[in-house]
Amino acid sequence: MDNLKAKFNQFYGPALLSGLLLILSFPKIDLYLLAWVALIPLFVFLYDKDKKEAFKAGFFFGIVYFFGTTYWIYHSINKYGSIPFVPSLFIVLLLSLYLSLYPALFSFLYSSYIRKTDLPVMLVAPVFWTVLEFGRSYAITGFPWSSLGYSQYKFLAFIQVADITGVYGISFLLVAINGAFADALLLKKRRLERPLYSLIPTISGFVILFIALLSTFSYGLYKLNQKRDGFNIRAAVIQGNIEQDKKWDPAYQNAVINTYQELSLAVSRDNPHIIVWPETSVPFYFGRDREFTENLVSFQKQLNSYLLFGSVLAKEQRTNSVESQGSGVKRTTYDAQRQMLYTNSAVLLDKNGNISYIYDKIHLVPFGEYVPLKNLLFFIDKLVVGIGDYIPGDSYIKAVTPFGSFGTLICYEIIFPGLVRKFYVRGGDFIVTITNDAWFGKTHGPYQHFSMAVFRAIENRKPVIRAANTGISGFIDSSGRIMGTTKLFDRTSLVKDIKTDRTLTTYTKYGDIFSYLCIVCSVLLLIKRKSK
Repeated sequence: MDNLKAKFNQFYGPALLSGLLLILSFPKIDLYLLAWVALIPLFVFLYDKDKKEAFKAGFFFGIVYFFGTTYWIYHSINKYGSIPFVPSLFIVLLLSLYLSLYPALFSFLYSSYIRKTDLPVMLVAPVFWTVLEFGRSYAITGFPWSSLGYSQYKFLAFIQVADITGVYGISFLLVAINGAFADALLLKKRRLERPLYSLIPTISGFVILFIALLSTFSYGLYKLNQKRDGFNIRAAVIQGNIEQDKKWDPAYQNAVINTYQELSLAVSRDNPHIIVWPETSVPFYFGRDREFTENLVSFQKQLNSYLLFGSVLAKEQRTNSVESQGSGVKRTTYDAQRQMLYTNSAVLLDKNGNISYIYDKIHLVPFGEYVPLKNLLFFIDKLVVGIGDYIPGDSYIKAVTPFGSFGTLICYEIIFPGLVRKFYVRGGDFIVTITNDAWFGKTHGPYQHFSMAVFRAIENRKPVIRAANTGISGFIDSSGRIMGTTKLFDRTSLVKDIKTDRTLTTYTKYGDIFSYLCIVCSVLLLIKRKSK
């Protein structure tokens, strides 16, 4: 038995086990309570490891954790990028290797600190973890997918405090709970190694954690039962279920348009205030393809509802100018060359078919909607043929309508809490998010993407309307309750009455102040360690 345990530890078994348990806690498997104990093997294993071994353990943990929760990326690369199955998995592995640097650095910091301090794991680990998880959300364009707190999207009483701390506060609590269990398992070893080891910090940590959890659940139950100001509006989402390889095929252009029009006419009988189509739902350049644009506007006037839809917009820009001066008069002339710029946008038509709002997507998907460092990474063009030409928007503009104001988050913009809150710092009534998750097939990707919207609803206290081309479409109230969803790859529609919410939360007003506090605490911990 001892030999088996030694082999298990030799090959970083506890770290790999922690990664596997976390995979099971995320959608679609949703064994979310596993996240409360998943990190215990890693924390205990790291306690007596040197810095190099700790870094490697965290790295291997990260490979399992991130590859298991982001494996679905291979589907779009393989099916739509014409990359064979094995190389597409290798690309996902490369992403996982990068993401694994964050838990590797966490493990390095944790192991180098915890064995030489009286502070308990439950106070040290969550500080370092939260700082690095927060950093991962912004570094190199940011990729906050698989943040630990997202595993708890169904545990509503536990996650209501996100309207103060954001999702990172939930991650903090989960790591603290795991740390408390690790403290109990490590207590005997720590006292044997250090006869002068003080129990006071550990006992204090348990008391603080108990009070924090009691307060979190009390606050959660209060918020779930709180009556907040707002009014009911009726919204409809249209799920066209258009195959990705037919979406821009001219032979299917009329069929795609007819699909959305037929579904919209059907829901118009329920008199919704707004009908929402998914990201890039119209298979033409709205405003530039005149015939299709006029037909859409003419159709929309029949609905007696506002219509929000996703469209690629083509914008013409003059590229060169020449200044000349003759006879004392300066003249500016433009050459004949013009450049077409494209935006991934949302367009809102009022009941009369007038454009009342256009939003251009701000946070573009790297290697999907643009190629970063294009001059350096010229060889990647072939992976993104035809979709590497978008330019980002620069305005956090909200639509203003008789039934309320809202921002529109396009595709994976909804996974960035700091971006979403910027739409609502001056108020707002609800959130709309439109996406096309056809890229990810029937993998876990669409389920994970939907689950993150639950946190945006809670953080900003705004109900969410979500329209996805192939699903999952649905509605979430301002307390994070999922009110209704569609199935994947159904051609369908959904109509719901939702209650708007004008609450301006602490998170909306002040952003990630909790994460910044963790950064300060981590710096103080490192300074204290260095001084010793």
